[in-house]
Amino acid sequence: MEKRTTFSKWSVGILFAVPQLLLIFTFFYWPAGQAIYWSLTLQQPWGGGNIWVGLDNFKAILASADYWNSVTISIIFAAISTAISMGVALILAALTDRQLRGSKFYSVVLIWPYGVAAPASAMAFRFILAPEAGFMSVVNHYWPGFWDPGLNGNAAMASIIAAYSWKYIGYSFIFFLAAFQAIPRSLIEAAAMDGSSVLRRLWDIQFPLITPTIFFLLVINITESFQDSYGIVDIMTSGGPHNATNLMVYKIVFDGFRGLDYSGAAAQSIILMLLIIVLTIFQFRFIERRVHYR
Repeated sequence: MEKRTTFSKWSVGILFAVPQLLLIFTFFYWPAGQAIYWSLTLQQPWGGGNIWVGLDNFKAILASADYWNSVTISIIFAAISTAISMGVALILAALTDRQLRGSKFYSVVLIWPYGVAAPASAMAFRFILAPEAGFMSVVNHYWPGFWDPGLNGNAAMASIIAAYSWKYIGYSFIFFLAAFQAIPRSLIEAAAMDGSSVLRRLWDIQFPLITPTIFFLLVINITESFQDSYGIVDIMTSGGPHNATNLMVYKIVFDGFRGLDYSGAAAQSIILMLLIIVLTIFQFRFIERRVHYR
């Protein structure tokens, strides 16, 4: 029988819950409520309060081709960056888990990228992938004009995907390695004694046992890709060229703080929140079915 923690007085439980409730209200419900209010009103040009406009802000946004372009490229960015970061992290964790020579050193080094601030990693990748310097300058030397993120939208998108994926490989690696190490060694040894190859053991034993971790990282990585990409985009491409990397989160900040369209930016933030909620529900509804918890 599962043992539950109980309190002799209900007031003790309330005291434990109050700090968490205050944090949730302060950093989620209050900002979300303000965003909803701003999205339904229109700020007057020189102050003086807001004018109630209902859903006009949402109608204007949804009628904009630039906004739908931002939604499309945000979904593409989220799908590709999540696939790369999780795929590479899974391979590296599987190799590190085999405890080959130097595996402890690799496990430390591979975690470091996540500790690097997004603007710092963006600056590094901006230099590495610059067409006139770094590695890609060598490629352009043999194939002139092949790589130019300043003019080519696909190259710019590839640049921010590379920088973002590199950072989140370290994050996914931590969880994948912990999941692999939680698998009883007796299972792996028994399969090896039965003649199973390394890949066969990975696919038939290890992979099914780490599906809860895979599902968790899938939800987290997709959510973060919609929210945590502003710093990389701002430094590497500034949303260009020709809005090819104008992701939803970057467009919200740009329209709100540079375009001074606070009401429109608030409406965009509500749409982004709803999109993330829908994607999360979809994952729990259809993908979680394939997760093995026991």
